Amino acid sequence: MNTSPVFPRMDGGIGPFYPVVDDIALLKRLLAFGVRTVQLRVKDANHPNLDAMIKEAVACGRLCQAQVFINDHWEKALDAGAYGLHLGQDDLKSADLDAIAHAGIRLGVSTRTSDELELALSLNPSYLAIGHIFPTPTKQMPTPPQGVAQLSKHLATVAGKVPTVAIGGIDIAKAPEVWQSGVDAIAVVRAVTQSCDLAATLQSFAEVLTEEARNERIVVEQS
Repeated sequence: MNTSPVFPRMDGGIGPFYPVVDDIALLKRLLAFGVRTVQLRVKDANHPNLDAMIKEAVACGRLCQAQVFINDHWEKALDAGAYGLHLGQDDLKSADLDAIAHAGIRLGVSTRTSDELELALSLNPSYLAIGHIFPTPTKQMPTPPQGVAQLSKHLATVAGKVPTVAIGGIDIAKAPEVWQSGVDAIAVVRAVTQSCDLAATLQSFAEVLTEEARNERIVVEQS
């Protein structure tokens, strides 16, 4: 694994709201509502429509001038000219990072431990994802939930070198606490994929994920 590439920065920053979905129709709805950073995560490498889904996600991102990341499937993302690619620790071992960087594709990297965080920092990625913060049923996790206190420690290690994303079990009730850590963005899965009213869900997160809301609670806690 080559650790020398420097990946492009994100044009408009990462956050604050970062939905992760496995459905093109939902991805399109999010973009139509004005969401500007979203990830297509289709875990089944044998999905019959995978190539078409990736190409459509990339095209929709360009049309809406949005930052659409493709999870895993780096070769297909590279062929499609994706804006961004998100890789887990295992995927980093097989991906051609030089080719990805040379193509100008942004790279997001998942981390779960301090060692993984240090490794990811050495890759000069476009952003770092830290998780999982709370228990989540969306995927099997080899490590226990980290919680907000550990998230804050990881953020201190990053020290603003790259944008950071918190992920894992974050719903609207838990979002304020996570936001107070100083993380740059909050990634959500079930909060959007299981939403009965997507517009209302997006509005609720928009009200929570503001600098005013972050600073207001800090003042209350310190007084």
